[in-house]
Amino acid sequence: MALPPSSSSAAKGVVVTMPVLVLSAAASAIFFFFLLSSLSSPSTCSCPAPTTSATAEWHGRFEEQISPNSEDIEWVKYQIEANGLHMQDNVLRKGINPRTRAQQLQDLIEFKGISHYEGEESNNHTALPCPGELLVEEHHSNYGEPWAGGRDVFEFLADSVHLSPDARVLEIGCGTLRVGLHFIRYLNPGHFHCLERDELSLMAALRYELPSQGLLHKRPLIVKGEELEFSKFGSGMYDLIYASAVFLHIPDKLVWVGLERLANKLKPYEGRIFVSHNIKFCSRLGGDECTKRLFNLGLEYIGKRTHDSILFNHYEIWFEFRRSKA
Repeated sequence: MALPPSSSSAAKGVVVTMPVLVLSAAASAIFFFFLLSSLSSPSTCSCPAPTTSATAEWHGRFEEQISPNSEDIEWVKYQIEANGLHMQDNVLRKGINPRTRAQQLQDLIEFKGISHYEGEESNNHTALPCPGELLVEEHHSNYGEPWAGGRDVFEFLADSVHLSPDARVLEIGCGTLRVGLHFIRYLNPGHFHCLERDELSLMAALRYELPSQGLLHKRPLIVKGEELEFSKFGSGMYDLIYASAVFLHIPDKLVWVGLERLANKLKPYEGRIFVSHNIKFCSRLGGDECTKRLFNLGLEYIGKRTHDSILFNHYEIWFEFRRSKA
């Protein structure tokens, strides 16, 4: 006759009943099912990726913000400090064949670059033939101040009118797109227009700047024209019209003719005209006479504003106008 196990031997063993085995197997099957599901292709998952509130806030700010804010400035200053970078006489010598602009231009003229096609093959491989002077960016030095100042002007004007990508902008005298490039990049396709008279500037804009910046798809309307003629721009209204140091070089009579034409193309009340540097065409008439003439054009002088550069010790004076009646 078998004896029952003693209490001491029962304590040392583990007794597993059938129901427990069944439950363990079921749990394992469920675990492997979810594991395989998580490893499947992302295209089968319809759930949105988790996003923290901080990330969502950053993305929202990035889409709407034009100018850097104080946090952006402090961040980049910290990066400069953390990397031990100091203001000093840096000599750019990176690369295996460093050249100044003058040396690059000489190479392009004398050797047509480094590797190039000759003879019958020479005209078959360049989509937009570009003069050497543009390839070495000599036109970036034609403005009396650093090329980087174009970003300052864009930020000031775009922030001043709370510009949105679907706004329409007209620049009088966009030159080689020092400012215009930033508007073109920000605005929807076809929403940046410009009237420019200088052929070399137009060549730089169309043959070099737009292709090199990857902005041909934005389809800006850039028109060669004289005497502030805007008939080629259609009948649409603009949210912003600006002229940077252009009216300085135009006779007063023609400026007033241009203002009359521009007033009819500016959106009433919300639209703005900005003129930089000075408005001698107005001040030479005297305060009362200028105000009266502006009123007859349906324009109102808002005031004088300045904007500091983010990169160098510089500011520009801008005069703001609006269309005071429909």
